[in-house]
Amino acid sequence: MKTVSPRKPGLHPRNRHHQRYDFTALCQDCPALVPFLRTAPGGDKTIDFADPEAVKCLNQALLAHFYQVREWAIPDGFLCPPVPGRADYIHHLADLLAEHRNGVPPRQASVLDIGTGANLIYPLVGNCEYGWRFTGSEINEAALKNASRIISANPGLSKHIRLRRQKDSSAFFKGIIHSAECYDATLCNPPFHDSADTARAGSERKRRNLGVKSESLNFGGQQQELWCPGGEVAFIKGMIAESVAFRRQVLWFTTLVSRGDNLPVLYRALQEAGVEKVVKLEMAQGQKQSRILAWSFMNDEQRQRWAASRFTG
Repeated sequence: MKTVSPRKPGLHPRNRHHQRYDFTALCQDCPALVPFLRTAPGGDKTIDFADPEAVKCLNQALLAHFYQVREWAIPDGFLCPPVPGRADYIHHLADLLAEHRNGVPPRQASVLDIGTGANLIYPLVGNCEYGWRFTGSEINEAALKNASRIISANPGLSKHIRLRRQKDSSAFFKGIIHSAECYDATLCNPPFHDSADTARAGSERKRRNLGVKSESLNFGGQQQELWCPGGEVAFIKGMIAESVAFRRQVLWFTTLVSRGDNLPVLYRALQEAGVEKVVKLEMAQGQKQSRILAWSFMNDEQRQRWAASRFTG
């Protein structure tokens, strides 16, 4: 009798990654993963999660197996985020967009990914799961070029995902959202740390937690992916302030918030900006806790009209 592995705690019910990784199936869709396999103490197959190349290849296999992304790679030194956690954000966002639709996520939606990165994971997962159209903005030219290569290498993606270069390092929506455009949602994974030193300290904690002594181990991440002056609070407050100018072009603005302690100051910023609705969506992956902060400048009646006019399927 086949043993069913326990579900991973905290993930969204529609997340495809509740079960332990089936490395046999993953290797069938991504043979490049085979050299990274090792045997765990219990006899199961696994990989060395302290090896950045193994983790990168695991992401490649997950995207191929679950999301039909057959060609995916990122250059060394760029952030390689875990696919299950990114998928969770997409599913919670789908629930938010299901408001006024009897809980049914729309199959047609337009989403802006602020800082899509070289990995492009949010658009890849969101397009596969719900058929959404994505605009990915990015300030790093090398990251943008790699994201473009991913789109070109996978037939059909160019119809659903487009990229735009953010030329102003202090802007979030300016220069990206054009005057005649509307988006059903924006999403963002802000830089967490407030300096290069705290980012390095975070990497050191990760090495210690994984039992790795080598300081040469690089888990990836460019400066704009890892830190900014003032950390995620300053970053999100800037996003809130700028969102006021686009309040009639976006239904829901959303962002990840890594630290719950940061919420009170962000709530005050949202109140000062004059938002109509604020929603906090809790997320968890194992012991890691996070949340999505969402806000809209439209009242309930306006959001209902928006959904009726834009969402089908």
